[in-house]
Formats: sequence, structure tokens, C-alpha cells
Amino acid sequence: EVQLQASGGGLVQAGGSLRLSCAASGFTFDDYAIGWFRQAPGKEREGVSCISSSDGSTYYADSVKGRFTISSDNAKNTVYLQMNSLKPEDTAVYYCAAARYYKMGYVLRIDWSEYDYWGQGTLVTVSS
Repeated sequence: EVQLQASGGGLVQAGGSLRLSCAASGFTFDDYAIGWFRQAPGKEREGVSCISSSDGSTYYADSVKGRFTISSDNAKNTVYLQMNSLKPEDTAVYYCAAARYYKMGYVLRIDWSEYDYWGQGTLVTVSS
């Protein structure tokens, strides 16, 4: 059974940091790209960042570039999203998802429609 378990959300003041974790199981980790998405109330789902554990490629949305860092621990089948310099507009439910990397042609994309498996969300609230 494929499972993606996101954790690490919480309440933080603007300028603070949080680290989200996405623990994956039930599939061959190296064959998949793992992405982070977020959805704020009343807004559409937004792709934040993604990583390929097989070749180390990463991608960041412009809105988080320079503030967020995605990484992968292949021994633990876990992807992390380190979020620094958080802003109130980062407030959202964050989801991790997995996509078959070969279906992307081995080029990372953060298009949610390409992601097959989704975890439950973790809420990040940034106060001003």
C-alpha cells in the first residue's frame, strides 16, 4: 500500500522556520519524484518544490526560491522541506505527493496532475 505521511507543520511567526517531512512507503522511492504542494483557504493548489531522489534534481516555485530547500534521505525514504524566512502568505495546508519520474521524461515538473499519490496535509500557519 502506497503511503505518504506529511508532518512538521505548526504555528510560527513571520521570519521563522519550519521543516516538513514526507515519509514514503509502499513503492520504489528512487523511481518517483516527490513534490510539495500547498493550498491556502480560498486559493488554488500551488506547486512549491519537488525532487528526484534518483538524480538529485530539484525544482522550486519562484515564490519560495531562496527561502525553501528540499532534500531527500533515500535511506529513510523521506523528503524534507526546510522553510526559512516564512511569510504570512506561506500559510497553507502543505501536501506531499509522488509522481513516476519516467512519466515526466526524467524532467522535474510541479504540475499536480502528474502526481499519482498524495499524503494527508500538514497545516503551516505563519503569523505576522
